[in-house]
Amino acid sequence: MKSRLLALAGAATLTAALTATAPALAQDAAAPDIPLANVKAHLSQFQSIATANGGNRAHGSPGYRASLDYVKAKLDAAGYQTAIQSFSYNGATGYNLIADWPGGDPNQILMAGAHLDGVRAGAGINDNASGSAAVLETALAVARSGYRPAKHLRFGWWGAEELGLIGSSRYVSALPAAERTKIKGYLNYDMIGSPNAGYFVYDGDNSDGVGAGPGPAGSAEIERTINAYFTGIGVPTRGTDFDGRSDYGPFIRAGIPAGGTFTGAEGRKTTAQAQLWGGQAGVAFDRCYHASCDSTANINDTALDRNADSIAHTIWALAGGA
Repeated sequence: MKSRLLALAGAATLTAALTATAPALAQDAAAPDIPLANVKAHLSQFQSIATANGGNRAHGSPGYRASLDYVKAKLDAAGYQTAIQSFSYNGATGYNLIADWPGGDPNQILMAGAHLDGVRAGAGINDNASGSAAVLETALAVARSGYRPAKHLRFGWWGAEELGLIGSSRYVSALPAAERTKIKGYLNYDMIGSPNAGYFVYDGDNSDGVGAGPGPAGSAEIERTINAYFTGIGVPTRGTDFDGRSDYGPFIRAGIPAGGTFTGAEGRKTTAQAQLWGGQAGVAFDRCYHASCDSTANINDTALDRNADSIAHTIWALAGGA
């Protein structure tokens, strides 16, 4: 997650509801459990890649490209249609990876993504190998489950987020207007295993009345769907504003509904939050934020497991199908 706030432009309104083409709930397939061991195996691979490539996976580094190649190989083997998009920034070449699951209504696309780059200081495991690994494992679960979603599923791994949402901005800006309107929702996962975790859901309806305001029409439906999962497992959540710190930014500026989860960065957990979720009051959600200690030791397994399962729940619920 980048540390510099970006100003958000006004978002256009989309009138299509996320569930417009989904079959009746009784016919929907149930989301699978996402194995924590599988997600952590991906984290170990990202750590090994960083260790072998100068200690990081930052934009323009060999560690970033090796990370992208690792994800692409997994998706290709599972039957995804993958594409690498290159761009230049700060004198270096960056890459996005886009993966489409065959089938589903091509005019009704549900997308999930995470930034794959880290900062130069370290391996970037919570920020953001955690989101990248969980989105990858959910995509692999789609393939091995035989799931036939009603909507078309697309997944993205973004480059150069840490430098200002560069990769995701390039992706959205390059889409023709007709292709943008086909994307009925974007789910963003950035830092979902913070050691002193909170359980934050992007506030699609601006229910607290403060901050950056609601997302485009349909964002509230995403928020409700995510919250339903956490309510079902007895974990309370709190809203977090669309403040421009992660890759949902370019999507909501384009009028695309967005949502996702976040477990906290450099902010300190309050006493009330510690009473709500446990952990240490007065301590950062992630004390290793943008630091060399953001390694595989810098992960809360419970938070990572719950958030990974929430990704599957949200995709299965919003995409419909059998």
